[in-house]
Amino acid sequence: MGDSSQKLFGTDGVRGRANIDITVDLATRLARAATDKTASEPVLIGRDTRRSGPMIAAALHAGFNSVGVDTVDLGIIPVGGVSRLVRTVGARYGVMVSASHNPAPDNGIKFFGRDGAKLGDSEERAIEHRYFSDTPPVAVAGAGVGFQTTMADAVDRYVDYIKNGIAYSLRGLEFVLDTAHGAAFQAAPRLFRSLGAAVEVIGDQPTGMNINDGCGATHPEALTGIVNGRVGFSFDGDADRLIAIDEDGGVVDGDVILAIFAKHLADKGKLKNNVVVTTVMANLGFKRAMADLGIDVIETDVGDRAVLEAMRSSKAIVGGEQSGHVILEDRSTGDGLRTALRLSEVMASTGQRLVELRAVMRSYPQVLMNVTVESKSGWEANPAISAAITRATDALGNDGRILVRASGTEPLIRVMVEAGRETTANEIASSVADVVAAELS
Repeated sequence: MGDSSQKLFGTDGVRGRANIDITVDLATRLARAATDKTASEPVLIGRDTRRSGPMIAAALHAGFNSVGVDTVDLGIIPVGGVSRLVRTVGARYGVMVSASHNPAPDNGIKFFGRDGAKLGDSEERAIEHRYFSDTPPVAVAGAGVGFQTTMADAVDRYVDYIKNGIAYSLRGLEFVLDTAHGAAFQAAPRLFRSLGAAVEVIGDQPTGMNINDGCGATHPEALTGIVNGRVGFSFDGDADRLIAIDEDGGVVDGDVILAIFAKHLADKGKLKNNVVVTTVMANLGFKRAMADLGIDVIETDVGDRAVLEAMRSSKAIVGGEQSGHVILEDRSTGDGLRTALRLSEVMASTGQRLVELRAVMRSYPQVLMNVTVESKSGWEANPAISAAITRATDALGNDGRILVRASGTEPLIRVMVEAGRETTANEIASSVADVVAAELS
């Protein structure tokens, strides 16, 4: 029998070093384990531009086919395309081979269900149970073996879907796109040019080993100096994140994008239930801006799955994270291209520049320090750490906040401090981080 304590899935699928952690054997076994006895629909498989992507995708195809499931190869496509096409063609799963914003040697496997959203905990646990079980997969032969096909127009279908959702022309608008040498390197320029925008593109020469390397959403500075009065859009490796750059070179993160969307919808009377969903990492300035606008904020744990769950329960149509994951009214998954297009539409419909729209909120200086520890166990009950957090909270008063939490994927304790001045935030974060290091390292 399988060991229920064994885990494959982390906070964002199965992820690790390609061909070391994420092996051909793992991918093949995972595909077999994902297949329940009632599954008859095909599985769609897309990937980003990593060198290891074709190898892992081939193993997934083989695993599904070996237990009688047909597969469709989508090729290189943004993760939003996988999510959308699952719903369009009625597939059992969409699978994205990507490690998102991680460097090229990493890779990962994300599953999306029939609704285009990432699988829930219970579904992932069921797959893990079958993966670790000693029960051999069902043997099939002849016509029972699954068949592979290719959807040659997958990117075009995805781009057409996004285009059909916009009500304003982008003619006269100018953009610089950084596609991180990743999954959006074809789709993003195609989308914006087809809507009449003037576009310059960087980060669109993937080699298989340069994805996210000094570019994309984790390195928005690649665009800050070259926008020159235009708007910049930075995507990450699988294009589920978006970080924007305003016309003056200022970084517009997920908090600011959420604030712009929430205000715009509220002004039009279209913000359902007058609520927006964010995480505990959202900037204090975001929360105060929403309070000033009379918009309710639901705060969740870190992770887009937590955001999605809260959006569904509250029927919210806007939610996301500071990192640039934004989930819109279909409540499926983050889609950086769709977010960028929606932000462009706000500009076009209001006639305002992004540098004007971002004035909806003032971001507080935020400092994040990661402390490597031997063990995360019991840190919350440590009296020295608790005392340090209390001292920091008292020092910040009403003009800041501190958040200390354990990383979900690494041996780290994260210390985040916001304050009216960056020097204050740095000093307080350092003092708490030093205590954490002394107690746990």
